[in-house]
Amino acid sequence: MQLSIRELAKRYKTGDGVSGINIEIEKGELVTLLGPSGCGKTTVLRSIGGFLEPDSGDILIEGQSVIQLPPEKRPTSMVFQSYNLWSHMSVYDNLAFGLKIRKMPKAEIRAAVDEALKLVRLSGFEKKYPAELSGGQQQRVALARSLLLKPAVLLLDEPFSALDAKLRHEMREELREIQMKTGLTMVFVTHDQEEALSLSDRIIVMNHGRIEQIAKPQEIYDAPASLYVASFIGKMNFLEGVAEEGSIRIGKLRLPNDKDLRGRITAAVRPEDVQLGEQIVGDNILPGKIKQVMILGHYAEVTVELAEFGIIRAFQSKEVVQHMQSGQEVGVCISKAAGFPVEQAKAI
Repeated sequence: MQLSIRELAKRYKTGDGVSGINIEIEKGELVTLLGPSGCGKTTVLRSIGGFLEPDSGDILIEGQSVIQLPPEKRPTSMVFQSYNLWSHMSVYDNLAFGLKIRKMPKAEIRAAVDEALKLVRLSGFEKKYPAELSGGQQQRVALARSLLLKPAVLLLDEPFSALDAKLRHEMREELREIQMKTGLTMVFVTHDQEEALSLSDRIIVMNHGRIEQIAKPQEIYDAPASLYVASFIGKMNFLEGVAEEGSIRIGKLRLPNDKDLRGRITAAVRPEDVQLGEQIVGDNILPGKIKQVMILGHYAEVTVELAEFGIIRAFQSKEVVQHMQSGQEVGVCISKAAGFPVEQAKAI
């Protein structure tokens, strides 16, 4: 294990913070801490970097406890949301500064800086100053500066949130490429679920200072461990139902009861698992009326009002929705749903 966090706890006077945090990260993994503002993800990241002192617990990097070490003595490096570049220094000097402090020979510094700039696709920018760079270029310099320190664990605190959507997408791709080339272990913090799903080897979903689920992106999406995870990751429909032996009943619909639940439940249904048809009566069909059809590029989102259960949204192909319109009656089928005890819905 490259990074082990054991029973980490940090509470602030406001009552916010984290407790009971246990994480194991292997060498070369890119793991994302995902959750809304105030869920504790940045507290965990800053504790790893030494910028916060936990109340209890331990942090081990490459098998050695670093809990007593200050940030500069830890084998970590952090890329912040704000680029934190020195405006009076050129790109070269910004990158070389940390290596000069380590008393590295000039020729080695030059070679290392050239290699880092090549890695972040900024070769030839050595003499420019931060003010002459775009936001994306400044973030690349900040990333290169951290890579030059050759950390055992690279920490990234929402590094792309200040960039526009297109640039954010490009930077995500480049970061993944750099991570695969270097084999670096990275811990990435974000509140952006798309960012987490596209970047990560594993995702740690956090809520109110505790971990809800640790799993690979596809598992988080397909098999959320709790209703909170289901509601936070991707778009989701929620319908009230009843769990019986062998099945979940939602009106006339019967779905598998894989978790052997009993009593009232909340069924979480992905929009892509909702099918719409012209037949509006029959077994395993819920009658509904189309409220809205929104074309979203290569697919459409259809909002349907169900007679008994309120609104449900379905993702359909452009071809399927060509003849659909508001007010049209349709039959709704559901191919897959995850059931959760109704108490979880109350808690959320």
